[in-house]
Amino acid sequence: MIDIKAIRNAAENIRLFVHRTPLIYSSSFSRMTGAEVYLKAENLQKTGSFKVRGAFNRMVSLRDGKVIAASMGNHAQGVAYAAGRLGLHAKIVMPVTAPIVKEEATRGYGAEVVLHGESFREALEYALIQKDYLFIHAFDDDAVIAGQGTVGLEITEDMKDVDVVLVPVGGGGLISGVSTAVKAVSPKTEVIGIQTEAAPSAYVSFREKRITEKAPLPTLADGIAVGEVGGKALELMNRYVDDISLVTEDSIAMAILLFLERKKLVVEGAGTVPLAALLENRGRFRGKRVVLVVSGGNIDFTLIDKIIHKGLVSSGRIGVFEVTVDDVPGSLHSLTGVIASARGNILNVIHDRLSGDLPVGKTRVIFTIETRGEGHYEEIISRLVAKGFEIRARAKG
Repeated sequence: MIDIKAIRNAAENIRLFVHRTPLIYSSSFSRMTGAEVYLKAENLQKTGSFKVRGAFNRMVSLRDGKVIAASMGNHAQGVAYAAGRLGLHAKIVMPVTAPIVKEEATRGYGAEVVLHGESFREALEYALIQKDYLFIHAFDDDAVIAGQGTVGLEITEDMKDVDVVLVPVGGGGLISGVSTAVKAVSPKTEVIGIQTEAAPSAYVSFREKRITEKAPLPTLADGIAVGEVGGKALELMNRYVDDISLVTEDSIAMAILLFLERKKLVVEGAGTVPLAALLENRGRFRGKRVVLVVSGGNIDFTLIDKIIHKGLVSSGRIGVFEVTVDDVPGSLHSLTGVIASARGNILNVIHDRLSGDLPVGKTRVIFTIETRGEGHYEEIISRLVAKGFEIRARAKG
């Protein structure tokens, strides 16, 4: 049975193996949203994710033997690290689509890694038929859920009168444990789960009160790209969770960028969805004391430049527009003069003289510019229009 007693026992079980992560006040996020915002920084946890809590609680009583797990990455690292500390052999099954950075980190903790299948479901099905190993479920296990619940227990111990806790949701292990702990200690505190629109299984299941499979689409939040919420998790969510919301990929990209810029924290997409939800729903949380569970920091650094660019586009700080002008000396100078006078930073210029829809003697100029934000971008466009330039197409990004 998963209750506050089980979670307190889990906290004692794992105390010597994991960090008690800090609860960090963010003045910048508070100013941006009108809420009083705190970060439960599980990205600073051992292995870079909360998953190690549940792994240790499930495995701490094992004295020898072999364990197996299926994971997209963070659970893999948690089980691998815990097995190494406890003297167990771990085999981790990952889909071939798992980020390389997480695959290599799992090997680095000493686990045997097997790549199988295109999805988490296929990796899971393969792991379940390995009968010589004890299977450690990523989210639908009582001991794992109780271990993840220690995140919520620490929040209630470190801060009183929390109005809202926003929690990332994939398979549901984290939010089911956190909500059980928070509601037992502070029943008036709202616990709200956050999923990406690209992987909404828990969102749909929560509303329909039954497990509903939704195959995930490609997403920046790969850590919560789970196609089916856990049964034990959903039962607890139906009992203790107040709501589940969805966020867009653009908001996730912007949140990753904001964590880097404003807090100097590296946070993976799954860990940023609470901030993304706060940004998308400022009015809902204005004036409230809000804790964001920052679930992990294991981002794929080979993609981080693309993510940063997407975040800049989403925030209106990079924009692209096209102008058709006479192909004569001085035309480009006139355009760049207007942009410079508005203090826009030109990142790239492309001349297109060969498109079939261009009249003879005309050229299309495509600008990519950096601005201070969406309002600044619109100001630049307005100045160009006022000077008589025709903006044939414009878009952010």
